[in-house]
Amino acid sequence: MAWNEQAGLAGNDPGAERDFYRRLLDLGAHGDAMELDPLIDQALATIVSASGAQIAYLELRAHDEVPSSAPRYWRAHGCSHDEVASIRQSISRGIIARAIEAGRTISTPSAAEDPSLRDQPSVLRHGIQAVICAPIGKPAFGVVYLQSARADEAFAARNAEAVEVFARQVSAVASQCLSRMPGETVDATSEIRKQFRCDGLIGRSVALARVLTEAAQVSPLPITVLLAGPVGTGKSALARAIASNSPRATAPYVDLNCAAIPEHLLEGELFGAEAGAYTGATRKMPGKVAAARGGTLFLDEVAELSLPAQAKLLQLLQERRYYPLGATTAVVADVRVISATNADLRARVVEKRFREDLYYRLAVMTIALPGLEQRREDIPALVQHFCVEACKRNELAPLALTRRALLACAEAPWPGNIRELGNAIEAAVVRAHYERASALAEHHVFPALPRNDGAPLTFREATQRAQRRCVEESLQRNDWNITRTALELDVNRQYLHELINSLGLRRRDK
Repeated sequence: MAWNEQAGLAGNDPGAERDFYRRLLDLGAHGDAMELDPLIDQALATIVSASGAQIAYLELRAHDEVPSSAPRYWRAHGCSHDEVASIRQSISRGIIARAIEAGRTISTPSAAEDPSLRDQPSVLRHGIQAVICAPIGKPAFGVVYLQSARADEAFAARNAEAVEVFARQVSAVASQCLSRMPGETVDATSEIRKQFRCDGLIGRSVALARVLTEAAQVSPLPITVLLAGPVGTGKSALARAIASNSPRATAPYVDLNCAAIPEHLLEGELFGAEAGAYTGATRKMPGKVAAARGGTLFLDEVAELSLPAQAKLLQLLQERRYYPLGATTAVVADVRVISATNADLRARVVEKRFREDLYYRLAVMTIALPGLEQRREDIPALVQHFCVEACKRNELAPLALTRRALLACAEAPWPGNIRELGNAIEAAVVRAHYERASALAEHHVFPALPRNDGAPLTFREATQRAQRRCVEESLQRNDWNITRTALELDVNRQYLHELINSLGLRRRDK
């Protein structure tokens, strides 16, 4: 269901709702891990009071922890130690396991009547009835769990979105929650960074760790690598990191954006040309392949290569030789090729727009880069990095970052991914310095939003922010198809149109 001011939490207590959202804002904006326990305890107590639940339980796990082990971080409200132990037993099965595996909220008005839950010892022992369980993180690495001892169909329906908002806020500060344990760390990339140098790739998420691990596996090998993923996900930075960790690290690294060169010039740019090969070629011109001799050639937007250029690239990969334009003698090529694309090359092969044999040569190993939606926990670190770099690049005084700005960035959709975020922060740095501000604030990053000058979000602002993100992400998933989006959000099309207009949403690629 979509949140609105009439839906509310159980009991329709506006004061409880406002208190709940303010607790969440404190939780999401707080920067001191040592003070998170009381904030989370207060938020759990508030949601229990406002929802009519009897038990609230939260746990976070490192991604490599086994389900049967005690979680790295947990808090509970209304639970005895025995009850907490019983709840944990369902981590490997039942509703909590389903929520983590599916990555979505699972709820039931009566666990005692649910065929998949009613035989579990904890359900039988404690008479568990209504349950809501929301995953934390993408992929899920924790849960927020509410439980009632009475069957109540409205319990789940009224409170599911409030629990999901709570889970999102916890996800934003999960690294602080986990790192509070002495000697523990939630930097999923820490181990792989010891063997794979990649300072230019910012983040500590499991999604990024997976990418770095795959890159580390291929970096010492001479095989071709295809980097796939949406626009702005850092494919160029990853290609350079692979080259820097390879045996060719000290040799030339040459890149070519295949989409930036006119088609009639692309072949010559890539393979070079003999004097007189075309009008204006008054002397022999070496191409990118020759410039990268002994090193690495990175072909960005490789899907934009013309079919004749594709044929020559295939010959280069198959025979390790090529012909410059106008040449009658083949030149031996000593390069490693890394390519990247945001296009679906398989689809282009089916459409006869990309050679199938070339595709298989380029995609000996494919590394898929995730968008920011799959690594939201990396956004605060990226914002800090971009802010520091923008100040240095523009020779401006360093700026602090307000908690509200970090929270807003972590909550906002970024369809352009890291590139869009970086550009937004650079523009924000300029605006902040123009105002002679000492810290980057929310209105610097999002100038269309009302300016609050550090004041806490109102209840209306909090609910509108949750609505905006939910609706915009659903629209993007459904390519702005209103009918499909309305079905996904379980609202009628007219109400969805009203939401889009009231929230000021616009399709960014049109």
